[in-house]
Amino acid sequence: MSDPRSLDFRSDNVAGVPPEILAALAAANQGTDSSYGDDAITRRLEAQLADLFEHDVVVFPVATGSAANALALANVVPGWGSILCHREAHIATDECGAPEFYSSGAKLVVLDGTHGKLQASTIDRHLARDIRGVHHVQPMAVSISQSTEAGTCYRPDEIAAIGEICRRHNLKFHMDGARFANAQATLGCTPAEATWRAGIDILSLGLTKNGAMAAEAVVFFDTTLAKNFDYRRKRGGHLFSKMRFVSAQLEAQLTAGLWLRLAEHANRMAGLIAAAIGKIPGVKLLHPVQANELFILMPDVAIAALEAAGHRFYRWEAAEGPCVRLVTAFNTKEDDVEAFIQALTTANFEAE
Repeated sequence: MSDPRSLDFRSDNVAGVPPEILAALAAANQGTDSSYGDDAITRRLEAQLADLFEHDVVVFPVATGSAANALALANVVPGWGSILCHREAHIATDECGAPEFYSSGAKLVVLDGTHGKLQASTIDRHLARDIRGVHHVQPMAVSISQSTEAGTCYRPDEIAAIGEICRRHNLKFHMDGARFANAQATLGCTPAEATWRAGIDILSLGLTKNGAMAAEAVVFFDTTLAKNFDYRRKRGGHLFSKMRFVSAQLEAQLTAGLWLRLAEHANRMAGLIAAAIGKIPGVKLLHPVQANELFILMPDVAIAALEAAGHRFYRWEAAEGPCVRLVTAFNTKEDDVEAFIQALTTANFEAE
């Protein structure tokens, strides 16, 4: 029997911390080490990420995804520049103006795209009609989310198509990888193929949603773009004196493939729900389920019945009708999933 307190699908942020990361924090707590990132763990982390991505990198651990995104973009886009992103991108809808604030006013230009993804052709058309005179902000970067806010994933060829446009127009290419692990677990390609080989210059590598307590990293593949970022991070309040405790979480996730195992489990739980949706009349998926997020269209009465049964999730705005968002996590139990499917089946019958 599933514990009603565990029927919480609001976000992967509601999950706890896996024992491997807690053990790494306990190990980092032994003895003393240098501060402000000059510790052994942080130094190992850069080498670890260079090995993972098969490329020289410059790495800056931070604690939040918003900081990673905003500081990364601010380092390459001045106040008179613009950042092209999807209309539903996290940087546009959920970061309280942080990218604009840290860049001293750079403008976010939002573009449409099906299932949360920007298309290269849309970016190309926008840039073709853009007036680059002194009266207009200057396009300087493109930012994509992997996986997207719709729970879909960019294939390497889709990223590469956008990357080619960025090179042609001399734009920097940023990836918000808050759920990068979930995307990688789906894509099955190498991290290199999904990032710098496809044209990504900067990655906000997010591991908090995948089980870390508070650990993200700004990863520069074009290392020339990292110039002065250390000052920007300090000024932005994300240079932690005890940096080893942030780095230890990242190192633990990336050791022995833990990050992918955690993401694979979350994705599999989402896949079980998605498979059941197709068999229940009156409900349907708004987007393809390619990572660990599901957007489900269902009658209001069904939503109310699920909430009454103890399931927690967010109601979501959708032009197609009443919708809820579910997010599975590394510690979502199959019992939780089965309980949700059973409740949804019953709720849907009641809706009929």
